[in-house]
Amino acid sequence: MKTVTDLRNRIADAIGIALPDTAPVMGYRVLESTEEDGYTRQLIEYDSKGDTVSAFLLLPETLENNPAILIHHQHNREHHLGKSEVCGLAGNPLQAFGPALVKSGFVVLAPDSVCFESRRADPRVEGFDFWQHFNEMCYRIVTGDYLMKKVLTDAMNGITLLSRLGFVDNGRIGTLGHSYGGNTVLFLSALDERIAFSCASGSACTYKNRMENNVGIEMASVIPRFHGPYDIEDLVSCTAPRRLLIVSAEEDKYSRDAPDIVEKAGSAYAALGASQNLFHKRYPGGHELTRERFDFILEWLRCCAGRIADSPASR
Repeated sequence: MKTVTDLRNRIADAIGIALPDTAPVMGYRVLESTEEDGYTRQLIEYDSKGDTVSAFLLLPETLENNPAILIHHQHNREHHLGKSEVCGLAGNPLQAFGPALVKSGFVVLAPDSVCFESRRADPRVEGFDFWQHFNEMCYRIVTGDYLMKKVLTDAMNGITLLSRLGFVDNGRIGTLGHSYGGNTVLFLSALDERIAFSCASGSACTYKNRMENNVGIEMASVIPRFHGPYDIEDLVSCTAPRRLLIVSAEEDKYSRDAPDIVEKAGSAYAALGASQNLFHKRYPGGHELTRERFDFILEWLRCCAGRIADSPASR
């Protein structure tokens, strides 16, 4: 009988990641520090296997046994936005989860994904920089590598950074993202068992459904020979028994078959006695976050981190 661990290792191998593929030490450089209302925002840089990742690290006023969260920004055809939108400095205020969570006691890490904001080849380009993103994918594929491997390696190094902070509770590290960010959450949570709780919004749609309905596949998700052996329900299954919230909407083509994904992955959670840890919240409407969804996600994350802290395993 194939186990969740077997499935996780096979998916990691398909992407080219050898688990656990994490740096033993993860230092960072503080470039500037800004005092905000109720928290400190640091602009930091750290190395991710030869690449410099720029990120905001948000620190609450009290630093002692804090939950932590890695927030992945959306795509939205706006490559000039990344960490700044997550931290409420630009873009859509309903993407600004960072300030709300740090004021709730979370340590927040919000990095730029490759091709976004500070990690663009030409910072003068605003909006949709198709060619850099396309080339980042193509150049890797023709050399036997994958953009998803790069995205996940960077994200895993972000989790390592959080786990090395002395004031972070390593049993309460989570991850969050919407759309492109939510897609990263699904892959990352499946492979990195250090993540205790996750929320993926606007991103649970199978390869099969996308292809049947002529829906685009984000470039990092273009993984040769992945679909067939695996699909998104397998990623959700690999997250068991850890807590996962999937947020979808009835008219959102990027989370069209989320109910089917949750139903199929439910057996993996049930087999581990953790059915209560897989959550699905479906809304009317389309892809964009609404105030109702934003507030629900925040409350779920706050409660989730608190419940983990209060569980017998954490005492």
